[in-house]
Amino acid sequence: MSKITLYHNPRCSKSRQALALLQDNGIEPTLILYLESPPDAATLTGLVKRLGLDRAHQLVRQTEPEYAEAGLTPQSSDTEVIRAMVRFPKLIERPLAVRGARAVIGRPPENVLQLL
Repeated sequence: MSKITLYHNPRCSKSRQALALLQDNGIEPTLILYLESPPDAATLTGLVKRLGLDRAHQLVRQTEPEYAEAGLTPQSSDTEVIRAMVRFPKLIERPLAVRGARAVIGRPPENVLQLL
């Protein structure tokens, strides 16, 4: 069985809760502190596919000030959205848990249990 990777922000309560749920189930995920080591455009494009999202915009935190700074709108293209998330990793919805070809957004944190 493949390992779980968690795109994690330790300052985010939902991210901490998702990590705790995995650990409570005997899983010690590989942590990617995505604010310190942001994913590149290819990785983000792959995450959108693994998450089964129709559009990259579904992975964006629209309430962050960087959303407006990047000039994003709900009509922004996937290329524009991915470029903005590379530039401003704070825009990436969190936490993200990945196992093999599948991924889930940990909102609510219990979603990460779908990968077990």
